[in-house]
Amino acid sequence: QVRLVESGGGLVQAGGSLRLSCAASGRTFSNWAMGWFRRAPGKEREFVAVINWSGTSTLYADSVKGRFAISRDNAKNTVSLQMNSLKPEDTARYYCAASPLLILGTRTTHSNEYQYWGQGTQVTVSS
Repeated sequence: QVRLVESGGGLVQAGGSLRLSCAASGRTFSNWAMGWFRRAPGKEREFVAVINWSGTSTLYADSVKGRFAISRDNAKNTVSLQMNSLKPEDTARYYCAASPLLILGTRTTHSNEYQYWGQGTQVTVSS
């Protein structure tokens, strides 16, 4: 059974940092793009960041560019999201997802291009 399990969420003050992790099991994702999405209460799920299969290419939403950094460790089948300078508007449930696309681009910002999803981890940023 393929599973993606997120961890690292929590409550943090504005300006603080959190590091989210996603551990995959049941198959290797070393040749898959791995992304992070988020959904805030009352809002649509939105793209946050994605990293290609080799870790050599990344893509970020404008809202998090310069503050968040995505990375992966294929040997451990994990992907991480370092979140710095957090803002109250970053409050959301964050989801890890896997896409078979090899090249990053517009398609990898669309949730329907992702085949596997985790259950999410809650991030709350207080002002």
